[in-house]
Amino acid sequence: MTTLPERAARRCYSAMNPIHSTLYFSPDLGREFGEKGVRDSDAVYFAARAAPLGPVGAGVVAATFYNFNHELIARHVPAVWDTVSPQAALDARLRAVDTLLRRLLGDEAVASPEMAEAAGLALRAAEGCARHARPLYAANADLPVPDAPHLAYWHATTLLREHRGDGHLTALLAAGLDPVEALVSHTASGRGMTPKWATTSRGWSAGQWEAAGERLRERGLLAADGELTPAGEDLRKALEDETNRLDVAPYAWLGEAGVARLTELAGGFTGTALVAGAFPADLIGKR
Repeated sequence: MTTLPERAARRCYSAMNPIHSTLYFSPDLGREFGEKGVRDSDAVYFAARAAPLGPVGAGVVAATFYNFNHELIARHVPAVWDTVSPQAALDARLRAVDTLLRRLLGDEAVASPEMAEAAGLALRAAEGCARHARPLYAANADLPVPDAPHLAYWHATTLLREHRGDGHLTALLAAGLDPVEALVSHTASGRGMTPKWATTSRGWSAGQWEAAGERLRERGLLAADGELTPAGEDLRKALEDETNRLDVAPYAWLGEAGVARLTELAGGFTGTALVAGAFPADLIGKR
């Protein structure tokens, strides 16, 4: 493994991650699961993302997803597995990925040599990931790599996204942030979801959101106006630094030249997807 330029790994991850994440905002995923009898959007999300873990219960999903309300999860899990098996959910999400990437990127990009190159680089990076203490990464790593390059690329971005996410949970626990506090402080940084999206998609009430904010204020991390204090900004930076440290291995494994090329390719695909409306316009921000 090699030493990379500062933040090269973080930039590479940031260039790739939207291609993974856009699936959960796409009508294609809902359509595929609707045909299987799963029509509630929360149930679709939990089934699609948790399927690699097998027919698990609400507790496992709450532990691995971290910032979702267990009560919300328990409304759908494990009951959703009576309608769609984990394997059927995996098949449905891959069909949705195929439709999604063709719609956002176009058939020409999907079949391009650049897509095949990006898939190869991202899969090579994923070889540097480790399974221990990384449940969502490890479960996805046990899945077969799809043959089609664009599906293989999405699979690789999923591996790298869940690897980083698993490490981030370790950092959140070490910082003493519970699920709602993590969301409130991230939103206050201006880089997280808006409170509207965070509360509705994660299942927290306005009262629970405000109570978490009060706990952060008591710790000196959040100001009365909802902005991060200097101590809060320091904590969020420390979280980012620790997450970066825990996530550097796959990019160091790929090497400086590979990371630079993957960042370039991934940035092009992500840019096209964003212009095509991959995410809701009001998803990110403080308000």
